[in-house]
Amino acid sequence: MKKHTSQTKLLNEYISIILGSILVGLSYNVFLLPARLAAGGVSGISTILYELNQYNPAYVQWMINIPLFIVGFLLLGKDFSLKTLVGIFFVPFTIWLSTDIPFKIDNPLLSAIYGGIMLGVGLGIVYRGKGSTGGLATVAQILKKYTGLSSGYSQLIVDGFVVISSALVFNLELALYAMMSIYVTSKVIDFVQLQTSPSKLVLIITEQEELIQSIIKDEIDRGLTKIRSIGGFSNKEKTMILCVVEQEEAIYLKKVMQEQEPTSFVVFLNASDILGRGFSLSKLYGSAR
Repeated sequence: MKKHTSQTKLLNEYISIILGSILVGLSYNVFLLPARLAAGGVSGISTILYELNQYNPAYVQWMINIPLFIVGFLLLGKDFSLKTLVGIFFVPFTIWLSTDIPFKIDNPLLSAIYGGIMLGVGLGIVYRGKGSTGGLATVAQILKKYTGLSSGYSQLIVDGFVVISSALVFNLELALYAMMSIYVTSKVIDFVQLQTSPSKLVLIITEQEELIQSIIKDEIDRGLTKIRSIGGFSNKEKTMILCVVEQEEAIYLKKVMQEQEPTSFVVFLNASDILGRGFSLSKLYGSAR
């Protein structure tokens, strides 16, 4: 069972990397290249080389990514590099496949905003799959690993160097639009990685500790943590219960609480990313529970 769960999780990660890579490739051909925005990364370098020498962007990206893939293999590990290999293939492949796509936006402002959004969504999905699209995204992931910066800000720092180069090849105005696109991308990356979890953190302050514990364990099959607390208004001892649940479970828990224990103080908060038993790891029952 555990092996099957692990295999399913790995398959979902590879699917995420492929879908995200496709979005990254489409954002390049639909928005960034037509508007001449070198919005960082290897894609930005390929945009500059296309402007100077009409080199095919897909081939340029494949050629640059090969040595960077080796660096990623050495510093980020075999599993990450295998996933990076998928991204390295599918991004240029999508660019090559969609070269003549009829939907192209050459307005710099629209491309900076919507291209940045599509690129950020694509990269965010790839990162959630614990992968990379190769190139300077690999450099950004290395920077994240060794500095503790978020993926979005790591990407922002790395891509800034490419934008400076683009100002010399194109003009300052297009470079500023490219910087705008990078900023949008960095924010969307963090949003996709941290704000799309359907899980909820539930805080319950109650005097009916046993009843609430029974509801959480028996009704929705979740673990909990209890913290002794003192009511600021009543000065009475109470129990604060922390519990993380899925969105459907949160809806059901709210209904049950309103029916069985409406006097408890309950707060539902968005949980950005959950690690632990019942979420990133399988549940344990019996004596280990």
